Amino acid sequence: MSFIRDEIDRQPAAWREAGSVAAAAGGLPEPGERVAVIGCGTSWFMAEAYAGLRERRGQGQTDAFAASEFPHDRDYDRLVVISRSGTTTEVAELLGRHGRRSPTVALTAVPGTPVPAAADRVVDLSFADERSVVQTLFATTALAALRAALGEPVAALADAAESVLAEPLPEEWTAAEQITFLGRGWAHGVAREAALKMREATQGWTESYPSMEYRHGPIAIAAPGRLVWHFGPDADGLREDVRPTGALFVDNAEDPQVDLIRVQRLAAAVAELRGLDPDRPRHLTRSVVLNA
Repeated sequence: MSFIRDEIDRQPAAWREAGSVAAAAGGLPEPGERVAVIGCGTSWFMAEAYAGLRERRGQGQTDAFAASEFPHDRDYDRLVVISRSGTTTEVAELLGRHGRRSPTVALTAVPGTPVPAAADRVVDLSFADERSVVQTLFATTALAALRAALGEPVAALADAAESVLAEPLPEEWTAAEQITFLGRGWAHGVAREAALKMREATQGWTESYPSMEYRHGPIAIAAPGRLVWHFGPDADGLREDVRPTGALFVDNAEDPQVDLIRVQRLAAAVAELRGLDPDRPRHLTRSVVLNA
């Protein structure tokens, strides 16, 4: 078994543990605070999902940024950074430049590294560390911890995830030559992460968009043998627009974070069908550490 398959399977248990960790953690955002959430790659997309969820719950303005694009002239009550390895150069540099302007908290799988060392508080998710270069377990566990801090039912998400792990993958999915992922609100961050997982593991052509933007151009590439995957039930009639293209429209009833597990499993399966190692995608390393 590849590392990634084991890490995908460990998610329900990790999400439950993340709920307990979040309940005991200090330094996570309080209702009413103006918050920035920061990461790189997968962590950035988890930041976007959390930001959308926090605002939807009315807990305060929440912005998500790639670390390299953080606006240092903007003031926040708290900064939340996500870094699996704790060594990502852009995140560490951001914390160093930010100094003590506002409280900072880091979610990481490797305490004692530069990112958590530079933060005021640390949420230790080392139980969700990974050996695969491609992130699955840590990313969703970080999101589970943040959702638990918002008061969301993480245990119920874990139960649903166990059911999804037991499902077969339809042949139409594994054979698809192209996939476009869609999501509304916070689910757009999940859609971006899904597209990244397929690109990293399978070297495949994937795209992602906010759901209502799909009609504004991207639908032009829909065709037989391709998928349009919508996170969350389609409430906007997109299925009917996709039907004449011949593409297969997929939308599932589960929470988008749970549905993301299907895409993770699909990425691992398609990589193996193509003779690729999903644990070691080309040109990628576990952490991006830039030379000074």
